[in-house]
Amino acid sequence: MYFSVALDAGLEVTALHNHFFFDEPKVYFMHIGGEGSVQQLATGVRAALDKVKEIRAANPEPAKSFGGLIPSENSITAKPLEDVFGVRGQSNHGTFKAVFGRQTKMECGCDVGKEMGVNTWAAFAGTDDNALVDGDLVVHEDELQSVLKSLRKARINIVAIHHHMVGESPRMIFLHYWGRGPARELANAVQTALKAAKTTIGKAQP
Repeated sequence: MYFSVALDAGLEVTALHNHFFFDEPKVYFMHIGGEGSVQQLATGVRAALDKVKEIRAANPEPAKSFGGLIPSENSITAKPLEDVFGVRGQSNHGTFKAVFGRQTKMECGCDVGKEMGVNTWAAFAGTDDNALVDGDLVVHEDELQSVLKSLRKARINIVAIHHHMVGESPRMIFLHYWGRGPARELANAVQTALKAAKTTIGKAQP
């Protein structure tokens, strides 16, 4: 994936989002940045563009799914995931969700945290052996690149990178992700990303 190629080439990925409604095929815009010699930066950009060309040549028709079948009934076992995260989560009809709050301060001087949406969450569905995870990771600006690399190393897909607020301090960046695999492996991948974000895990949201 060209996302990983850009990171591996020393570039920073600073945003990922769409610009349009109803476009077909769906087009996403990835923003990049970096510091270094002109040669180094140009090589990184070229590597990403070459990967795009390679993917399009191999798959002229864009994929409409990640492939594979998702179980029709959910049966995620909560305990192994709670052990990974070190918190108690929420179980509902075979799904599992864990939420971790962070705090920032708005221009009014008031603190905002998980109750106002400043939180990381991970939701699991499927079965223990064939699960999917999706969620939101909230990070400080200086944590973003480490978290992206951590997730991509575990083959977790990055869906979007953007901010949810304006004027907060410290600045908070939100990234949405999606992964597929055994539930415990996915939980370990998210937990590793939490550590990369220097997140102090407190109590899960009740």
